[in-house]
Amino acid sequence: MRKMFTARYLTLAAAMLAISAGCARIDPIERPVVDTPASWQSAVALTDAGEHHIDPQWWTDFGSSQLNALIEEAQAQSPELDVAYERLRQAQLRARSAGSSLFPSLNLGAGTSYRRDQDPLQGGWFSNETTSANLGVSYELDLWGGVAASRRAAEASFMASEYDYVAANLSLTGAVASAWFEWLALAERVAVARENLALSERVLQVVDARYRNGAASAADLARQQTNVLSQRANLPPLEFQAKQTRRALAVLLGRVPQDNDWQAEPLADLQVPTIDPIAPAELLLRRPDLARAEAQLQSADANVAVARTAFLPSVSLSAMAGLGASGLFTLSDANQSRNVSLSLSQAIFDGGQRRAQRGISESQQRELVAQYRGAILDALRETDDALGRVQLNETQEQSQADILEQAERTLHLTEVRYREGSDELLTLIDAQRSVFQAREQLIQARLSRLIAAVDLYKALGGGWHPVE
Repeated sequence: MRKMFTARYLTLAAAMLAISAGCARIDPIERPVVDTPASWQSAVALTDAGEHHIDPQWWTDFGSSQLNALIEEAQAQSPELDVAYERLRQAQLRARSAGSSLFPSLNLGAGTSYRRDQDPLQGGWFSNETTSANLGVSYELDLWGGVAASRRAAEASFMASEYDYVAANLSLTGAVASAWFEWLALAERVAVARENLALSERVLQVVDARYRNGAASAADLARQQTNVLSQRANLPPLEFQAKQTRRALAVLLGRVPQDNDWQAEPLADLQVPTIDPIAPAELLLRRPDLARAEAQLQSADANVAVARTAFLPSVSLSAMAGLGASGLFTLSDANQSRNVSLSLSQAIFDGGQRRAQRGISESQQRELVAQYRGAILDALRETDDALGRVQLNETQEQSQADILEQAERTLHLTEVRYREGSDELLTLIDAQRSVFQAREQLIQARLSRLIAAVDLYKALGGGWHPVE
């Protein structure tokens, strides 16, 4: 009889497994359709876009050993990167937990008990001692692919977290490079402001000497004193901004804000790298944020499959073997027991809960398709904008250098003419102000050019490419 039951049970299980193989299926994900342009509007057409590759350590192209050391430090101890890593770890554990549903669960149990009762009729006491051990196995047949879909959803979420970590690292390195360049620019602006103040004070001495000799009016002296006081008042806010940027950079590195003992290096000594852009179509494969969007879409697609299987019956298998004996801590002369069961369950009515959940999953899938398409469009726009800024800032820096050269020449000639009494003080003050503004604008143009290069590296994915 036992052999007949086992044969029938195995036949039924094999039939269900065959059905499972035919029903466990998920449709391919729906990707958004975007017609990528053949070339960028802001860049010269490339003869061979596939040959251009960005170094994953792109920040070394700026030629700053200090920047290299800062980014290495940030990658080692930045709190933001630690947060991204722990999220990646959590996603990995969730994927591992979801994958465990594909395997049977095995449970082992043991127990012993002693009980003493009084006979209400006879008045005597009697005791009962038992010891038992059992081993149970249970397994839910994945007839409709729901368990496999849940595992794929978790794996896709893990992939999305991997791309999140890559994107966080790219964002961090870009932020460190930009903050470093901004602090260098502020340090130079402070130095220029101090030089200009010193120049104004020297001019004040000249005006004061001319006033005492009767060659300058009291109005000229007051005007230059006002100019000196104004420049002194403008210096502290600029120094504070530089210190504030240093503290922000220290936090990016994972340091306490007050630990910022860096030595400034001239912006002019930094190299502005020449970046060859990849083709627009290839960009879609080199941006970790786009890879993350696709992984999220894959997870949502699998979740839709899980929601659909909730309408189908579930089948589970279980088996248990046990030993029991009438004694404490002993299984000698134990009675054996075996149990095998096959259960089938199907929800009949749930008030529309499963239908609503399926609708939510399908709506989330459509939402992610739209978000994915929007992310592609934003990536194309960001890259073209970054290319345009690189070219624009290069032209502006050269123009500003020419303006500074002429302004300095004008100031020198005006100082000579003022000492000789050929020019008014207002002319000298105006020439001095023009030099100061030209120096400031040249520093800003150099900074803008450096940051535009950082933005372009980020827009192109920072040299990242998915592992084959």
